[in-house]
Amino acid sequence: MVTTRVLKVPKAPAFHIPSLDGVRAASFLVVFVAHAGLPDLIPGGFGVTVFFFLSGYLITTLMRLEWEALGTVSLKQFYLRRALRILPPFYLTLALATGAAALGVLPGGFSFSAVLAQALHAANFWIILHGYPGQPGGTGVYWSLAVEEHFYLVFPLVFIALRRWVHTHGGRATILYVMCAAILAWRMVLVHGLDASLDRTYVASDTRIDSILYGCALAVYGNPMIDGPSRFSEASWKWAILPVAVGVLLFSFLYRGPAFRETTRYSLQGLALTPVFVTAIRYPRWLVYRPLNTRAASFLGVLSYSLYLVHHVILFIVQARLAIHPVGQAAVALALSVGLAWTIYRFVEKPCAALRKRLSRASQVRATGRVVAS
Repeated sequence: MVTTRVLKVPKAPAFHIPSLDGVRAASFLVVFVAHAGLPDLIPGGFGVTVFFFLSGYLITTLMRLEWEALGTVSLKQFYLRRALRILPPFYLTLALATGAAALGVLPGGFSFSAVLAQALHAANFWIILHGYPGQPGGTGVYWSLAVEEHFYLVFPLVFIALRRWVHTHGGRATILYVMCAAILAWRMVLVHGLDASLDRTYVASDTRIDSILYGCALAVYGNPMIDGPSRFSEASWKWAILPVAVGVLLFSFLYRGPAFRETTRYSLQGLALTPVFVTAIRYPRWLVYRPLNTRAASFLGVLSYSLYLVHHVILFIVQARLAIHPVGQAAVALALSVGLAWTIYRFVEKPCAALRKRLSRASQVRATGRVVAS
């Protein structure tokens, strides 16, 4: 009689990083307040930069974990997981916004070609060529999703190449930082040599993807989630490294030189965000980070993707239809945004997340050759 040994696939450890849901929430609120009427006081663009850094850090950390567990990264599973995470909420909100514009609920109308560019993840290059007109009101922010989609398309191949051909974490991070420096140099050529427009440097993938790469570099070297103790003491982080990083960020907000803002600003912010993320993850109990770990911050952080998709559209509608004080308009728009984002999360994002988990587990079974016991 032949017996078959049934092996269980070990459960992956829960992947939850302290403070990062709160970082998502804070970034969204920065963007929301800027769009609600305070762009001169609140650096809304910085909220997008933080989202970029966070995306690079999380995606690369997940790929590192997969590589170290299985010795490879499945491109098929990567793209499938990203598609399930991003596309259903995106296409739903784009369809709702386009329908609202067609019905006249959302002011400004739309053009078919602009919406098609958004649907094909070319919204940022559409803006460079044609400006924001033609996109349904409030969907202009989707340019940042196009940048992320272009990153997702290419970076897994870069990551695999780095793992195969560069044999140290430090060497891989160095290459990513060199890529960031090359992008900074390209921005300088565009601004100082080719007199490029603000939109050209602000929304194009080739000029903004370094904001994502800084997060990738942190994930591959000195990753506070998986790389063990820091070389620096907690006191060094608290009283020296983090204060310097915060000072650099404040300088990047306060110095208003146009050329600086479209070239070096993004690079300084990417470098300065590295200590912020390290300390937020390593030391979530610090007083400055405690608000990021509250239930309210976690709730907003979980909803942050759908909130980002819907908030500006709702602001457009509320500001056009509700004749009350701007603070009241912002409060109403925020409440409506949270309600709609929760609905999308509950009925679209969560089912897609469950499907992603099932696919990931099935992929692990195939990769390890193990059979899951019933």
